[in-house]
Amino acid sequence: MSHDYKAQKAETFESFEAFAADAPEVAIITYQFYPEDIDANWDGVQKALQDRGFRTNRDDEDELLDAMIGPLKISADVIWQHEKIATEIALKFDFTPDGWGLLEE
Repeated sequence: MSHDYKAQKAETFESFEAFAADAPEVAIITYQFYPEDIDANWDGVQKALQDRGFRTNRDDEDELLDAMIGPLKISADVIWQHEKIATEIALKFDFTPDGWGLLEE
């Protein structure tokens, strides 16, 4: 089954609009992904994301991968632009997107 980027983009824009008035002007964007398989290729996905400019972190239980980029000037378009790149990479390694957040510097 192919990934529904159109629905993901719509959800990102809807989520951003819900708090746009309170969003920081500049922030680090963190995208979260979870592995679909117990034998997920954590090293491969992290290297591929890092090669595209993301910093990565995995939790101690290997349940969640964070891919961070920025600080960037924040808008729904900027969030989506990097989310799509990170998602395309993560899906190749059987990781599924699980949202995003902003960390003000």
